[in-house]
Amino acid sequence: MPEIGRSELRDIATRLYDRAMELDSLCFGDFTLSSGQKSTYYFDGRMLSTDPEGADLISKAFSAAIDDAGAEAFGGPTVAAVPIVGALALRSQLDGKKRTGFFVRPEQKEHGAGKQIEGNLQPGMRAVAFDDTVSTGGALLSAIDAVEAFGCEVVMVMAILDRHQGGGGELERRGIPFFKLWESTPEGKVTIAV
Repeated sequence: MPEIGRSELRDIATRLYDRAMELDSLCFGDFTLSSGQKSTYYFDGRMLSTDPEGADLISKAFSAAIDDAGAEAFGGPTVAAVPIVGALALRSQLDGKKRTGFFVRPEQKEHGAGKQIEGNLQPGMRAVAFDDTVSTGGALLSAIDAVEAFGCEVVMVMAILDRHQGGGGELERRGIPFFKLWESTPEGKVTIAV
């Protein structure tokens, strides 16, 4: 697959935004988030990542970022990362890329093999971690910690939407590059970030 240029990446992010609006995956109004904070918009990333066109667009953009990072593996926290991992795994196969997917449970399982990280991640791999949305980054940062404790290097973080609520600042503090397709202003306006 030919590399995606900046202009094409912006076109993908813009079409993904339009698709989110078509699906009511991105809604504007008055919302209370799981953190208890108030917001003038709500983004349901799973609605977008389980949509065929949405999954295709996300995987195109994220695949280009994974190429740029030189990563061998990709994944993130359950539940949001799971459909994206599936789309990226398929795209990797179709594009002839030697990469593997994984997802990270909030805690290690107490049954079966007792895994916290599911998939084919191997110690020593360069990995990209992602979530559909980064707010404070709690689940994503925990997933990064688990991947690093497993013996891998997280070389980039990706998200569809950066809410600018502290998660990006923590990634910067840790020295991990952050690729995002959209970002929001303090006033709640969602804009294209690439």
